[in-house]
Amino acid sequence: MTYLRPGRTTALARLFTSALAAALLLAACGGGGGAPNIGGNSGNSSSNGGTTTPPPDTSGGVTADPIPTESTLWNYWNSCAKPRTGFDASGKAFPDRQGTLQDEMLFLRGWANAYYLWYSEIPTNLHMADYSTAIDYFAKLKTNALTAAGKPKDKYHFTYSTADWDAMNAGLNLGYGITWASNSSTAPRNWLATVIEPGSPAATAGLQRGDLLLYVDGVDFVNASDKASVDKINAGLFPVAEGESHTLTLRRNGANYDATMKAITVSVAPVKNVKVIDTPAGKVGYMDFESHNNVSEKQLVDAITQLKAANVTDLIIDMRYNGGGLLYVASELAYMIAGPGATSGKTFERLQYNDKSPSQAPIEFRSTAYGFTASSPIAAGTALPYLGLKRVTVLTTKGTCSASESVINGLRGVDVEVNIIGATTCGKPYGFTPTPNCGTTYFSIEFMGVNNKGFGDYPDGLAPTCSVSDDMSHAQGDTAEGMLAAALSYNQTRTCPVTANAGARMQALDLVRPEAASVKVLPQRRH
Repeated sequence: MTYLRPGRTTALARLFTSALAAALLLAACGGGGGAPNIGGNSGNSSSNGGTTTPPPDTSGGVTADPIPTESTLWNYWNSCAKPRTGFDASGKAFPDRQGTLQDEMLFLRGWANAYYLWYSEIPTNLHMADYSTAIDYFAKLKTNALTAAGKPKDKYHFTYSTADWDAMNAGLNLGYGITWASNSSTAPRNWLATVIEPGSPAATAGLQRGDLLLYVDGVDFVNASDKASVDKINAGLFPVAEGESHTLTLRRNGANYDATMKAITVSVAPVKNVKVIDTPAGKVGYMDFESHNNVSEKQLVDAITQLKAANVTDLIIDMRYNGGGLLYVASELAYMIAGPGATSGKTFERLQYNDKSPSQAPIEFRSTAYGFTASSPIAAGTALPYLGLKRVTVLTTKGTCSASESVINGLRGVDVEVNIIGATTCGKPYGFTPTPNCGTTYFSIEFMGVNNKGFGDYPDGLAPTCSVSDDMSHAQGDTAEGMLAAALSYNQTRTCPVTANAGARMQALDLVRPEAASVKVLPQRRH
């Protein structure tokens, strides 16, 4: 099943018609672009100067592109072919200055050579003159190696427009407030509404989890394949401006209904449905956690404070659609679950960089807030509440990725029992330091993370304790919902339900996400 999050059009899946067939694909989360071709530039000079080191000539006699050294690459930072003017969302002036497309590429080449985890496997026969945008050039600055299973070694190499990345971290998305799930990539398509953001246009229009999408502005969504129809579908599903009005036709319980919605910038709450469930074994806390972004820091603190006050003795965290995000938030959450008794002086995650990088201090279980910028922030240094639990249950799908997996792995590293109910997670023990340049934020793998016991080798994902399919026929947080019901049952009986989700409309999970929705990141590097 493919999960399509609400968001801006540059970061979402697009329907398109190719020369061969119409298909539903996930876009590569591109941003920026539109820079002029560098034309006759040889790639051996720059308006910024600085020492460069040419790589070995492996390109048939053509001089390879220069590689700025780590000490000079920052000379090219914010030197842009098309500098932005004005101010960003936080009111800061853009740092851009006039430069060239070659300057942008030189920065990327030097940055990759200094920080990319597998820098020695970047092809040496690349030529800047062959690329018309920095994003296209960046796409090649990665290893082409395959795993033993024949899959790409690096599946996580992508960009966002900086504006979109900043909006994501602020929990803002332009659209209707719908997360879609799909188990088909070509017609006939099958999309289900998976998460409806409270207070969003979709919620106001009455959409519910499990509703099946049939038409978009009268166009047959399930079967359409011609370009004109697909363009109309794209326009309806992915509005580009606030106030756009589109009509979706959906089916629920065998009956069709229309929902006409106007696009707005939706403020997405990463923490939802915080509640206490009374069970024969005691009070169990539950919360739906969907993104490790700036906004989530304060919301997680509030949720744990609420559950602590209720004296819960167990906890279920629903991270089935959580693709990751800020590693420090993951560290804080793990501390708030386990408390100081289990985590004091222990490593949450040790980051293993390439052999050019000096050893880094491990990330500990953060007992105080980092203080990420948000509309409702928590002050840096604030002591975090904690539950002091020896056991926690996590609900997962293949959409549970990156920083979410770090929570599981980090807790297991200090002997907290973590039971996984759902599906095997995505398998991403790698992380990034987001690097913005000229309106695009670049994500290139810089480290692999291991826990306090030195374990971090899970590229095939973390396996579930009990395999349970996603139940679209019940709301998340409903104790009758398949995954939550299975978790509650397992916590009491220590056995997996034989017929989990009996009678529910279940979906085969085969998750393919936009790459930038599956991230584990550190605060931005400063220079």
